[in-house]
This record gives sequence, C-alpha cells and structure tokens, in this order.
Amino acid sequence: MYDFTFNFEQFLAEYWQKKPTIIKGGFKNFIDPISPDELAGLAMEDEVDSRYIAQHGDKWEVKHGPLTFNDVPEDHWSFIVQAANHWHEGAARLVTPFRLLPNWLMDDLMISYSTPGGGVGPHIDQYDVFITQGSGKRHWRVGPKNDDYEEEFRHPELRQIKSFDPIIDDVLEPGDILYIPPGFPHDGYAIETSMSFSVGFRSPKKQELLSSFADHVIANEIGDVHYHNPDLPARSNSGAILDAERQDLENMMRSLLDHPELMKDWMGEHLSQSRHELDLIAAEPLWENSETHQFFMANETLKRLGGLRAFYYPETPHIGYINGETVELPEECSQVIIALCDQEALDGDTLGAMREHPAVIDLLTQLINQGSWYPAE
Repeated sequence: MYDFTFNFEQFLAEYWQKKPTIIKGGFKNFIDPISPDELAGLAMEDEVDSRYIAQHGDKWEVKHGPLTFNDVPEDHWSFIVQAANHWHEGAARLVTPFRLLPNWLMDDLMISYSTPGGGVGPHIDQYDVFITQGSGKRHWRVGPKNDDYEEEFRHPELRQIKSFDPIIDDVLEPGDILYIPPGFPHDGYAIETSMSFSVGFRSPKKQELLSSFADHVIANEIGDVHYHNPDLPARSNSGAILDAERQDLENMMRSLLDHPELMKDWMGEHLSQSRHELDLIAAEPLWENSETHQFFMANETLKRLGGLRAFYYPETPHIGYINGETVELPEECSQVIIALCDQEALDGDTLGAMREHPAVIDLLTQLINQGSWYPAE
C-alpha cells in the first residue's frame, strides 16, 4: 500500500492548478510496483499504448508499440506505457492514494523506463500530473507559465519547445513527487537507469463536451423537430436572416440544454468512458445469479477492473454510470451503487442484506460476466 507522507488538503490549497512543486519523500520507502521486464512485456502487447523515444545527438527517434527491444543503444532512450493501471494490478495500487481527487478527472498512470540521458525533451502538457520517482534518479527542470514559448520541431511526433529558464531545477530520488499543473514547461532526463510513474488528471474541453452531447442527442433522437414560424413576414430582401429568426434558431439549440435529467445522464455516461483501452475479459463460463449469490454469502471479494470508471450523483445514488453505460437499482439499493463507484473492492460484508436482493445479484452477475469486476485471488 502507498501512503502520502504529506497533508493532501494543504497541498490542494497551496499548489493545485496554481504552481509546480517537488514533494521530497512524498512516498516513504517507495518500491517500484512493476519491474522493468514486466513493463517491457506490456509494451510488446498489441492492445497496450506504448512508445519508444531515443535521442541521437540532435535527432530524435519515435516508435509506437507494440515494441521490440532488439539493438537498442546503451543510453539516451526511454520507453513509455500509457494506462499501465489498466493492465497491471500492482501498478494500479499506486493510483489509490490519488483518489482523494475526483475519479472523473483522473486519466491514467503512465510509466516510463529511461536509460541515462533518456527523456522526451522540453514540452508543455495541458493536464495536471504527479510524477513519482521510482528506482534511479532523474533531473527535472520546470519553467514559469506563459504564452511566449516557441515550438521546436525536432520530430513530427514530439511537440517540444525551445529552452526555458527554470523555476524548479532539482534531482528526484525514489519516493519524491513532482507536481506540474497545466501549461508549465518541463524537461526531465534520467541521470541513471530509472523508472518514473506519472498519474495524470485531465479535465474535459468545451469542444469535447459539445461534440459528445451532440452525439448523444442524435443517437437518442432528441430534438428531431423542424423550425416552424406561422407568423413568417414577407420581405423585399429575400437574402436577409431577420434578427427574430436568428434568435428563434438559437433558442431551438439552447432548448436542448434545458433538460436537466437528460444532461445528467449524458454527463454521467460521458465522464465514465475511458480514453484508454480496458483489459476487459468476459467471464468464461458465464456466471449464473445463483453463483453470484453464493459467492457473496461466502463473503468472497470482487475487485474492480483497473482503469474502469464508475460514478454516481449523490442526489440519485441508486443510478450509476459505469464505462459509458447507465445502470439503475431500486432506491433501497443505493448503497450498492455507491460501493461500486467509491470502492475498489466489494465483499459480502459490504453488501450486507443487499446480497439477498434479486436486482443487486442480477446487476453484479452482469458486471462479472462483462469482466468489469472479477473475483480476487
């Protein structure tokens, strides 16, 4: 288990989306939750998002996974695995302490392995990131936030910038945590062979929300109504769009937003969709409701799939949004939805009397058969 050595609420008040900082010894006695060989194994898989980045003097090389590691140079290269918490149970445990932040903001755990000199060059990200140093040491520089940084196109797949004057210039050792808010330029390179673990938090953009809501409206055939104006006036300028007509059309569009329940369901489904592939494996053979009931009566434990997103609204806790889908239980079963969304494991004691409820057993059987939850070993 990983526990912070610092007060997280105090951190939020002083640093969150305000300024970068290094928290020395943020994790005490930190041990890598995954070995380099295990990480390389993930990078070789088709389903896993991975990259190899190497620097050869002034030139950069980028390869996308699945990766192989034949004929790699001695130094100045890294490989990165995105969403490692989706594929490795040990790595997923590193995400747990960061659940003091809302899960709907969490993106993924990215892990990088770097040889001496390895890095991706100076760049700017538009999300919050906590970079925990694992084995080895890494030198980090972070600059001030401004709009004057000039891009440098050393490779078409690396959005690097030119140099900056650092406000942070330090070496991270195992257990140190570097926090970088959106928009602050940074550059890190390995002093010695090392592992870095980056937990990213990404807020949605206006464009993404509008596009997703439009898709939801179309898919559900909402607002399939034409513009009508029985009081249409005649005009001498047929090319003119009268102001009243423009306002009517704008009001038609705005009226789509004037459906609170529709908006809530869309938002729950949208935010619960993962940006990264999940390691979903359907149960084989499929479970029957009787097996699920017996499982929880024996107080066995289900674990939530790494990276699975599950949310609810506190005012309607009997409705949940899991991996882009809406699930609903009777109101007296709200504690089950809350447990599924707030906790990473579920057992018979947590369910209590709810393990006898047919609707609860039916939902849990569906989730097990989908592979969203699975029996703990």
